[in-house]
Amino acid sequence: MAESRVVIVTGMSGAGRSTAANVLEDVGYFVVDNLPPGLIVDLVDRIGVPEGQTQKTAVVVDTRGGLTAADLDTAVIGLLGRGVRTTVLFLDADDQTLIDRFEETRRTHPVREGNLAEKIASEREAFEEIRGQADVIVDTTGTNVHELRGRLEEAFAADIPSRRMRVDVTSFGFKRGVPRVIDLLFDVRFLANPHWIPELRSQTGRDDAVRDHVMAEPAAAEFMERVAGLLAFLIPRYEAEGKAYLTIGVGCTGGRHRSVVIAEEIAGRLAATDVDVNLRHRDVGDGDRV
Repeated sequence: MAESRVVIVTGMSGAGRSTAANVLEDVGYFVVDNLPPGLIVDLVDRIGVPEGQTQKTAVVVDTRGGLTAADLDTAVIGLLGRGVRTTVLFLDADDQTLIDRFEETRRTHPVREGNLAEKIASEREAFEEIRGQADVIVDTTGTNVHELRGRLEEAFAADIPSRRMRVDVTSFGFKRGVPRVIDLLFDVRFLANPHWIPELRSQTGRDDAVRDHVMAEPAAAEFMERVAGLLAFLIPRYEAEGKAYLTIGVGCTGGRHRSVVIAEEIAGRLAATDVDVNLRHRDVGDGDRV
């Protein structure tokens, strides 16, 4: 069946828009960079959809083209009105990461006025509302090009015929900060901390002994039942509204025990209901960094 799909790529300068465009091109998207937002719908109309095929188009728009939240809103409404499956991808990173990248590459920031920090602050303010409209937000802080490529390929390479929402579940420790990209956040510090049990301290929530200890607490079992009920209520309604991605954060103090156990439980229950779920443990070890 013929179908048109569009990914609108935007976000902070230096956060990885060019890498995202390259990845999308590699997985079969026709990519147009620096397109004025008012021409997005016209471009899709002109490309058309080959009979019996899927036309995948990615459009990179940013402050160079004068992008505003109203422009983005108009483009998305126009595409959806034509039956085009549309995803807005926003690339982000913290200010220091962006500063470091510009200083390393010696590229010129597109904002004209101010020093580099002021330019980044100005662009972030301009993008605040647009970021809130995004379907997918990828934070590239602490992420190299290869890791970013892997995450984007994971999100966009597969041709999934269904419109089921993708759910990312991330465990983390509050002492290292809350992840920048979270839709639903669960704080599980109300559960007893296995860190204070000597034989469990060096283990993680992926070890059976820690999992059994955490889940033996009555509050943990009740919490899981309540969360499962909440997600069973929310996910179909998010899908009905066209939300393509949902990010769930589960936090405890250090991000190694309680949050890992609960994140594993949530992901397992979602997978059992055929939800497309991806699980990450940010603070268990360097290999699990998001």
